[in-house]
Parts: sequence; C-alpha cells; structure tokens
Amino acid sequence: MYDKGPVPGRNDACWCGSGKKYKKCHSAFDERLERLWEEGWEVLPRTLYKTPDIEGIKRSAAINVAVLDYVGEHIAAGMTTNQIDQMIYDYTVEHGGTPADLNYEGYPKSVCTSINDVVCHGIPCDTDVLHEGDIINVDCSTILDGYFSDSSRMFCIGEVSAERQRLVDVTRASVEAGLAAVKPWLPLSVMAEAVQKTVEDAGFSVVREYGGHGIGKKSSTRIRLWALPPRRPTWTPSWCRAWSLPSSPWSTPERPTSRSARAMAGACAPRTAAIRPSARYSSL
Repeated sequence: MYDKGPVPGRNDACWCGSGKKYKKCHSAFDERLERLWEEGWEVLPRTLYKTPDIEGIKRSAAINVAVLDYVGEHIAAGMTTNQIDQMIYDYTVEHGGTPADLNYEGYPKSVCTSINDVVCHGIPCDTDVLHEGDIINVDCSTILDGYFSDSSRMFCIGEVSAERQRLVDVTRASVEAGLAAVKPWLPLSVMAEAVQKTVEDAGFSVVREYGGHGIGKKSSTRIRLWALPPRRPTWTPSWCRAWSLPSSPWSTPERPTSRSARAMAGACAPRTAAIRPSARYSSL
C-alpha cells in the first residue's frame, strides 16, 4: 500500500476500527487511493481519510454556528472586541461546549476579532472599539465531546462604505463558489480555483500565506490550496475540513501581484500593507 499502512485480508477487521470486514468497509476505497498514487497523484495517508463521527462534528458545529448567530444579534458600534470575546465564551460554555481558541498554545482569548485592515487573528482587547462603518471578522472554534468545529463570519457595523460592502459580498460569494466546486475524488485545487477566480474576476485578490485545517477529533491537517498542481490531494468521501484561512479568502482592492494586497506571514493579527480593508468568511 502506498502509505505503508496495514492491508487486512478481505474478511479481516478493517484497519479503520469500524469493526466491519475490510471488504465491506475500506477495501474499494483503498484500491482507488492506490490507483491514484500509481497514476502520480499526491495521496494523503489513509489515517486522514478515516471515516469520522459526522454526527459528533455536527453537534459541535451547531454550537459554533449558533454562537456567531448570537454575536450577530448583539454586535454594534461602541462595543469592544473584549465584549465580543466574553459573549463567545459565555454562550459556548452555557451550551456545553468549550472555546477551542482559549489557551491554545497560550492564546489568551476565546475568539479572534479582525477589524478592517486586519487580515486575521486579531486579539480581542478593551481598546479595540467598534465604530460605525467598520467591518469585522469574528472567528471561533468550538469543542464539544472532543469534536472540533470552526467557522467565522463578517459583520458590517451600521452603514459601511460601498467599497467595504462589495468586498464582503465578493468574499462570501467566493466561498459559495468554492463549496459548489467540491465533489468527491476531484483535486482540492478545484475549490481553490473557484474561490480565486471569483475573487480576481471582481478585481480583488487572495492572501496566500495561510492554510486551512481539518476538523473532527482534532483541528489539524493544514494544507495550503492556492496554485496547487492538478494532481495534488483529492476530496474523498468522509473527509472533513474547515473552510478556514485560504478557503475563505482575504481580499484587498489590489491585483494579486501587488505587495499591498498581501499580509505579512507569520505575524499575529497581520494587516494589509496598504491599510486597505480585508474580508474573510469561513464555513464548515
């Protein structure tokens, strides 16, 4: 097998732990992955394709989505990003979940709040106050019964400029285009291409310095999708990913070749170099 993992006999228990016979579980799936590898495709280890508890992920995601709905009902000019953080924490805990961001590698907050030109990973504080005309991305992850979920949403505070509204609308449309492109056994790049085309056709650009991640029992499996060769990893049945980071592009009103359209990689709360607005959507 291409990943040097176990290959059970047809009537043996499947390697995935389902308890089913291999021939009735992952046998045909593994054969297809092996054929793709022999044809020159980049095929990820089978452990990443292990059928997850979809219902467990959905239960976690229900809280994750609902807390952003709750924020949307209360967010307003004059509010600090620390108040948003407290809302996220209180709602999540009251509904039985845990904010996954809190204490992750020492991160002190339950959410990331990125205002205007902040591309991502803005840290809530008392000094960041929302004003009429701001746009803000609220990005949170949730753990419930050991299952991670993750999404983010853009909010427009009061009346925003036409430029900012169009930026937010195009960003959301690009994510919807990416979702529509996802089909089993197609390369991951088809999603990236759909997102990028929507963004660039509108005169915006994507930030390439960040990658997406998996969801499930842990939040991992980081993969950058922009400009992937056509034989890079494929979408397979049961594979779950959060449409986060490059899957939900940050766009600036510049062409992709412009340095002002790109955030500085590796920095916390990176900003667009030209202090131009940035928008982002993430979807489960």
